[in-house]
Amino acid sequence: MHDETATLVTRLLAQRWLPREDVQARRALLDDGFREELDRRLASVGLELREHPYAAYIGLAVARGSERAVFGGSDSWISNTLQLDRDAIALLVVIWALIVLPKRQRQIERQKAEADASQTQMFAEGKPIPREPAMAPVIAERTLLADFGEKLGGKMRINVNLGMLARLGFVVRRKGEVSEGPLLDLAFDYDRTARRILDGALGDLLANTTPREAANDDAADELDDLDDMNEPSDAETSDV
Repeated sequence: MHDETATLVTRLLAQRWLPREDVQARRALLDDGFREELDRRLASVGLELREHPYAAYIGLAVARGSERAVFGGSDSWISNTLQLDRDAIALLVVIWALIVLPKRQRQIERQKAEADASQTQMFAEGKPIPREPAMAPVIAERTLLADFGEKLGGKMRINVNLGMLARLGFVVRRKGEVSEGPLLDLAFDYDRTARRILDGALGDLLANTTPREAANDDAADELDDLDDMNEPSDAETSDV
């Protein structure tokens, strides 16, 4: 008998992410019985399904109850399972903040506008959450270099880290621009990380209220905060 739950888990481990429109992914998100069995089997090996209603993809992550065993197993708490250096994680945090946070605001505003418009229609149908790529802003690489180059290792180091983040599926690089990759929206726990960023070191930068020098200072502060985040940086556990 074909085991669809095992097939989905295997596909997620092998492919590292699946679009929400995938048949098995949709079943995991919409079929309560299937989801319960999936969660039970993932939990038995210390994993959990990583998904968000506003994200276009799903993936796997280390379960919260297994974080200490995985990330605290050495002399110091590690920040990820992909051997990313501290400056690469800092760059990922910055990119996540500059792309995912504005995207989420656009998604919420679009959804609210469509809901308000549908109230005037007698037989209005519920609109799906907007997840098209156009919702996410694109960052020019020269902007990252200008604003964060000094604090994140300079042009060569940022270029190397961008290449690594692109290979891992967090970003897409094209013609000097950085856009959202399949795993970027799943990289961090949104509710927890968004609050830390908006109320912390990068809040002023995202609000466009600080000059470039202050933005660089914010990046330095964010680097100091990374060791305390205790949050996996990746949506999948490639070492499993």
